[in-house]
Amino acid sequence: MNLFDLSGRFALVTGSSRGIGYALARGLAGAGATIVLNGVSAERLAQARERLGEEFGDTRVHAYAFDVTDPERVTDAVDRIESEVGPIEILVNNAALQHRQPLLDVTLEDWNRVLTTDLTSAFLVGRAVARFQIGRGSGKIVNVCSVQSDLARPTIAPYTPRRAGCGI
Repeated sequence: MNLFDLSGRFALVTGSSRGIGYALARGLAGAGATIVLNGVSAERLAQARERLGEEFGDTRVHAYAFDVTDPERVTDAVDRIESEVGPIEILVNNAALQHRQPLLDVTLEDWNRVLTTDLTSAFLVGRAVARFQIGRGSGKIVNVCSVQSDLARPTIAPYTPRRAGCGI
């Protein structure tokens, strides 16, 4: 008996061209889901799609390059995914970046870039996907958090409140 069967389900994982997001997408595909990869680098995204397509089949792996911090691009991409791939039943908000620098050297621009990428994007993508999920009466949204919200280090000040904020 498979207790974690996602066959026939559709999942979007933001920030999934590499790292944790790639591993999450691979795990969802391994459980049977059709996955949609996301990233801003079209080249890295194509490479990730190719690798996962070889493992799970090209028809179950899709890639959409869009900036998760741009409200219009998010809305357009979610609309396209819903239309071209299928209903986003599972969203994993994973997109994130770190800016490693001592707090006193972090500029407001750097601070805002991290918070926009790591926190505001979860709101933007979550809102766009939730509009469809609410209409269907079902769906899951998972926001990836980090132990760094409790175990902050001196050089990742902008990252710490973002990862704590994802649970709000």
